[in-house]
Amino acid sequence: MTWWSLLCGVIAVAFLIVGFGMLIRAGVQIYRHVRLGRPDPHRAGPVGARLKTMLKESLGHTRMLKWGIVGAAHWFVMIGFGALFLTLVEATGETFSPSFEIPWLGNQAWYGLFVEFIALTTVLGILTLIVIRQRQHPRNVGLKSRFAGSNFVQAYFVELVILGIGLCIFGIRGFKAANGLLPYPTWAAPISTWLGSWLPAWLWAISVIALIKVIISMVWAIVVARNLSMGVAWHRFLAFFNIYFKREDSGRTALGALKPMLSNGEVLDLDEADPEKDTFGAGRVEDFSWKGWLDFSTCTECGRCQSQCPAWNTAKPLSPKLLVLALRDHSFAKAPYLRAGGGVDPATGEEKMSEADLAAYAHADPLGMLEAQRPLIGGPEIDDQGRNVGGIIDPEVLWDCTTCGACVEQCPVDIEHVDHIVDMRRYQVMIESEFPSELGGLFRNLENKGNPWGQNNKDRMEWAKDLPFEVPVITDTIERDHEYLFWVGCAGAFDDRGKKTTRAVAELMHMAAVGFAVLGTNETCTGDPARRAGNEFLFQMLAQATVETINDAFGERTSRKIVVTCPHCFNTLSNEYGDLGGNYEVIHHTQLLNRLVRDRRLIVRKPVDRAARQDVTYHDPCYLGRHNKVYTPPRELIEASGVTLTEMPRNSARALCCGAGGARMWMEEKIGKRINLERTDEALDTGADKILTGCPFCKVMLTDGLTARQGAPAEGAGGRDIADVEVLDVAQMLLAGVKGER
Repeated sequence: MTWWSLLCGVIAVAFLIVGFGMLIRAGVQIYRHVRLGRPDPHRAGPVGARLKTMLKESLGHTRMLKWGIVGAAHWFVMIGFGALFLTLVEATGETFSPSFEIPWLGNQAWYGLFVEFIALTTVLGILTLIVIRQRQHPRNVGLKSRFAGSNFVQAYFVELVILGIGLCIFGIRGFKAANGLLPYPTWAAPISTWLGSWLPAWLWAISVIALIKVIISMVWAIVVARNLSMGVAWHRFLAFFNIYFKREDSGRTALGALKPMLSNGEVLDLDEADPEKDTFGAGRVEDFSWKGWLDFSTCTECGRCQSQCPAWNTAKPLSPKLLVLALRDHSFAKAPYLRAGGGVDPATGEEKMSEADLAAYAHADPLGMLEAQRPLIGGPEIDDQGRNVGGIIDPEVLWDCTTCGACVEQCPVDIEHVDHIVDMRRYQVMIESEFPSELGGLFRNLENKGNPWGQNNKDRMEWAKDLPFEVPVITDTIERDHEYLFWVGCAGAFDDRGKKTTRAVAELMHMAAVGFAVLGTNETCTGDPARRAGNEFLFQMLAQATVETINDAFGERTSRKIVVTCPHCFNTLSNEYGDLGGNYEVIHHTQLLNRLVRDRRLIVRKPVDRAARQDVTYHDPCYLGRHNKVYTPPRELIEASGVTLTEMPRNSARALCCGAGGARMWMEEKIGKRINLERTDEALDTGADKILTGCPFCKVMLTDGLTARQGAPAEGAGGRDIADVEVLDVAQMLLAGVKGER
C-alpha cells in the first residue's frame, strides 16, 4: 500500500460513512413523513399475492415495457443500480489496493462477464434515456412533452451520476487490464481488455478512478438525502413499497371501483357519520391516507400520466403529474408543522396548537407557517410580499378531470390519481358546497327525478314503442325464462341517440331468443355521475335504492345476470354495488352479442364483394376499456359485422377519453379545445365512414363533435367530405349486418 492509495482509501471510507449515514437517516425521515397521512389498514395482505405483484411489476417492468425502447432502457438501468452494487465494494477496496478483488467471486470469469454486460447495458440504457429526454424536451415539442413541468436539473444530475458510474467501471477495469491485474479471460471482459490495450500502465489510475466512483455514488446519496422530495431519485427505493401497497391485492390497477370514503382508517358509514369527528374526503393534505403521501413521494416525474391525460392534451390546466407534485411539495412543506402538533382538531374545528406554541412555531419557521395555512383547493392569491398564499390545487384543475383512468393505467409506480382527485371533490361537495354551478342541476335531477336529465320516470319505456315485439317489464320478480335483467340506463331511456342503441340490443336479443326483462319505471340512475362528482351522500342514496329494487326483482334466484349498454352502469353495478349487498353477474352488451355471434345464434349477412365493405373506426369507452379491460369483444363484433376496422392511433389502453366521464358530461369546457372535438378529429383522420363505440355517453359526445365538424369541415376533416359520416353503437352496426342492411 502506497501513501496515495492510503489517502484515496481514507477519503473513500469517509464519503461512504457520510453518504450511507445520511441516506439511512433520510429513509427514516421518509418513513415518518409518510406516517403523517391518515390510517389505511386495508393494504397489508395477502403478503404472498402482493409480493408477487411487486416483483412482477418491478423486476418484470410490466408497465414500463409497454413503452418499448424506453422501458427496455430503463430496465437495464434499474438492474444496473442493484446488480452493480458490488462494484462499489470493489472500488472501495481498489482505493487501498489497485489489485483488490472480492474474495473468490472477484476471480470468477462468469462474474467478470456479468459485470461487463450489466455495465455496458447500463451505460447504453442511460444514454438512450438521455437522448429521449432531449428529443422530447419542451423546447422541442412544447407542452406536448411529457417532461413539461418536471425538474430537469434533478433529472440531469441523476442521469450523469448513472453514466459516470458506468464509465468509471470500465475505466477501472481498463487500467487493471493495462497493468495485468484483470483476472478474467478476454471473452469475459472484452471491452475492458480492449481498453487496456490502449491505456498506459498507470497503477495509481486504478485507485484514483475507484475513488471518483465512490465519490460520485456518495454525492448522489448525500444530495438525495438532503432532498426528500426528489422523486426522480427516491422512486428507486419507494416504488417497491408503492407497488406492494397498491389498492387492489389482486394486482390490478386502482381503476373500476372508486376507493370507499375512509375516516380513521375505516369505511365511513354515512348514516352514522359525524362531520365534526369524521373525515369527509380530503380538505387538507393531512386528510389523505399514508398511501396517498407515499404516492406523492414516489412520483418519478416521468410524465406518462400527463402525456395520456385528455385534459392536458386539450390545453387545460390539469396535469396528473403536476397535481401530484403540488401535493408532494405541499406535504413536505407542511410536515414540520404537523409533526410539531399543528393541525385542525376535527371535533372542534380549532387549531390543535396553543396560541403560544403556534406563535413560537410561526416565529421559528414563518415560511412553513405560511405554507401550512394555505388552503388545499383555491385559486391563485399573492400577498403584499409577493408570496403565494392561494390554494395548492386550483379548482379548475380539480374539476377538469374526466376520471378516465389514463393516468392510473400508465403510471409505472402505481400512483392512484383518480382516487385522490375524487377524495378532494368529496370534501368540496359535501363539506364546502363548492362545485361548478352546472352540477347543482345534476344533483337536483338525480335526487328528485332519479336521472341526470330530470325527465319524468313514466317516460322510461318510450324507447320500446313501435318495436315488433313486446318488451317484458318486471312487475314483481323476474320470470324463470328471462335469463337476463336488461338494465337500460338513463341515457338508453331518455337520450334519443341512446334509445337507438337500446332498441338495437333489445332486437338482437329477441332475434337470438335470449330471455330478458326490464325494470321499466322502477329503474333509476346507478349514481355513477354523483359519485365521480364527489357527492357520496347522493350516490349512497341512489345505490341503496337501486340495490333493493334489483334484489327484489331477482327474488330468490341465485343466478343474477344483468346486461347493460352503458359502461358507467356496467362499472358501478359490477364493481361498486357489491359493497352495498348487490352481487350480480354483469355483462356489457358487446360481450353478450359477441357470444351470440360465436354461438351462431346471430348470423351476419356479409357483403359478397369485399370492396363493398365499409371502413369504420372504434372508440374505446374508458369505463369499458381501461376501467374494466373489455377490449376484444367489441372488435370481434365489428369484424363479424362485415366491415373493415381502422384503429385510431390512440386505442385500447391508450384510447383518448370522449370527455364525458367524471360528471363532465354535465359541465361546460371553458378552457382549451373540447375533448370530444379532439377525439372526433382523430376518428375522422382514419378516413372511416362510421365511428363506432359501445357507450351512450361516448356516442353523444362524438356525435356532437361530428356535428360541429360537419358544420365546419375545414377545421378537422382533412379536406374530405364527411357529410355522410355517422356515429353508431356497435350493436347498431351488428343489427344492420344481421338484417342485411348497409
